[in-house]
Amino acid sequence: MMYKVYDIVGEYAITPDGGQRLYDQIHPCLLSDETVELDFAGVKIFASPFVNFAFGQLLKDIPSEKLNQLLEFTSLNADGWDVINHVMTRAKRYYSDEKYRNAVDTVITDMAASF
Repeated sequence: MMYKVYDIVGEYAITPDGGQRLYDQIHPCLLSDETVELDFAGVKIFASPFVNFAFGQLLKDIPSEKLNQLLEFTSLNADGWDVINHVMTRAKRYYSDEKYRNAVDTVITDMAASF
């Protein structure tokens, strides 16, 4: 299945909502072992919140090796690659290291309670 990311989020791939919209479309395909091609033509700006929601949470239930086989990126600029690589490195650790995940969750919960 091929998705044009621009059609889903426009030229700014920056918000959690946009990332969640993309995730909701690609996640079922990936769970069914279907290859997903993401065309980023026209997308100019990337931010971690989008990438966390679009791709980071895929690692909850899809091993990174399988994800690397099923997910293809086209027309992705250097900034997009940098953000995706950075977020996915953190997400792999978060979902594979329970002690780290618990520590992160505790810090985030404590910070949220202080607002």
